[in-house]
Amino acid sequence: MKLGVSCDLSFQIDAPTVLILMLRPLNGAQQWITKSSYIVEPEVAIAEHKDGYGNSCQRLVAPLGEFIIRTSAEVITAEHIDSAPGAHFIEIQNLPYRILPYLLPSRYCESDWFGDLAREVVSDALPGYDQVDKITAWVRHSVRYIPGSSDSPLSAIEVHNRGYGVCRDLAQLAIALCRSISIPARLVVGYLYQLDPMDLHAWFEAYVGGRWYAFDPSQGDLRGGRVIIALGRDAADVSIFHQFGVGCILNSMDVQVNLLNESLYRQ
Repeated sequence: MKLGVSCDLSFQIDAPTVLILMLRPLNGAQQWITKSSYIVEPEVAIAEHKDGYGNSCQRLVAPLGEFIIRTSAEVITAEHIDSAPGAHFIEIQNLPYRILPYLLPSRYCESDWFGDLAREVVSDALPGYDQVDKITAWVRHSVRYIPGSSDSPLSAIEVHNRGYGVCRDLAQLAIALCRSISIPARLVVGYLYQLDPMDLHAWFEAYVGGRWYAFDPSQGDLRGGRVIIALGRDAADVSIFHQFGVGCILNSMDVQVNLLNESLYRQ
């Protein structure tokens, strides 16, 4: 399927402020960018680089006054999400080196606190994909998904204790549970077609059976129509913007996802 996605940001800048942005969707990862636009008003110099996870980052100095960023892309992405019940657990000594960082505790995913709970949740599941599926279902039914209920990232411990959160919070709790039983897991941020209410969305991926598979504890079904912007260990790695200084206020953010054609492959 082909989607048109956009994210428009409006800032009030009271002192020149350095921003590091992460707004370009990734090429690859089961998606292909056919057209994109990136406009800043007023125009300023932008330096682009890849971070350690392969995400596209943009660095700039926002000037005084209103500062607007308009990004859009046309993306061919999968209609359906791959699933693989029974996909096997990969022992740590056999994991590719690039996967190993996703086994460790991180700022918002304190996996070293969740081993007992995770083993209880997956007690009757086959090691690997089926364990992740059990964890996803447990988070979905144990933590309420309430859009807009948290403005800043919460840690997995905080989400577990509070019992509700936004999509990012549920995903990070699931990540912590997966890592606690030695299944690599990472956070994904991007767009989801027909998300209600519309916003940027977060889900997670787990490495089983020799590849990454997507899981989404905040949604009742694992549907396609996803466009990945960034991947990382947790929310600290995939924020769409970091500001350096106190003179910057985000006034508004508008996210849109529209279907441009139903399917490129349907006969």
